[in-house]
Amino acid sequence: MISVIIPMYNAEKTVIKALDSVKFQTYDLGEFEIIVINDGSTDESNVLVENYIKANSEINIQLINQVNSGVSKARNTGLKLAKGDYIALLDSDDEWLPNKTERQMFFLKNKEVDFITALRNGEKIWFPYKTGENNLAKMSLRKLLVRVDGQTSTSIFKRKVLENTGFFDENQKYSEDANYWMKISKNNRMYILAEELVFTGGGKKSFGVSGLSANLPEMEKGIQKNLNEMYESKRISYFEYILFFLFSRVKFFVRILKTKI
Repeated sequence: MISVIIPMYNAEKTVIKALDSVKFQTYDLGEFEIIVINDGSTDESNVLVENYIKANSEINIQLINQVNSGVSKARNTGLKLAKGDYIALLDSDDEWLPNKTERQMFFLKNKEVDFITALRNGEKIWFPYKTGENNLAKMSLRKLLVRVDGQTSTSIFKRKVLENTGFFDENQKYSEDANYWMKISKNNRMYILAEELVFTGGGKKSFGVSGLSANLPEMEKGIQKNLNEMYESKRISYFEYILFFLFSRVKFFVRILKTKI
């Protein structure tokens, strides 16, 4: 079974599309359990999901309500309830393309892969990643410190990943997904499938447009927190820490300039 974790906050305009994108997967619908975590929404999101559950009784959907606590706690609530051998993440404003699950599960079941992401919104594979056999690009800690690929809604992983890594940092609001990927990379085989399988956030670019990612200074603080954590846990050397710190600062100022052009 695949547990699909959907954190939801004021997503009345998008959550039905997200749910439909699971419903219309080419993969066997009976293999899914969908866990929607309503993180204190104040719009009609909750009612819409309740009605969707009633209208789609053939789908295994749970709706969990909690006080607004942030996306990381919402995801963790879902992860703690997940019963599947595989876990997929889906944000409530994103949509899976129909063959996403089928394509990724092929590698999780048949190859030495523990965690797999895919491309979205016309993305390409960029340095430091490079595709090899089966159109897969290997991920690692140092590659993630250069460039974080693998947006949450593109990702599926085996239960062993949750068991050997733990949960999202609930105190981190920015770059929390990158933090989790870096922790996963310690004990697991991670890959990007170089196929566009997800449509996220209405097709907007990932930085400086809307939502949390629009706050570039706070995003940078999150990135620096991740870097410090990797150094303090002795997963990178002090020399590497300095190089990655300088590299991150340069990227930050470039992003600031791009938003003003």
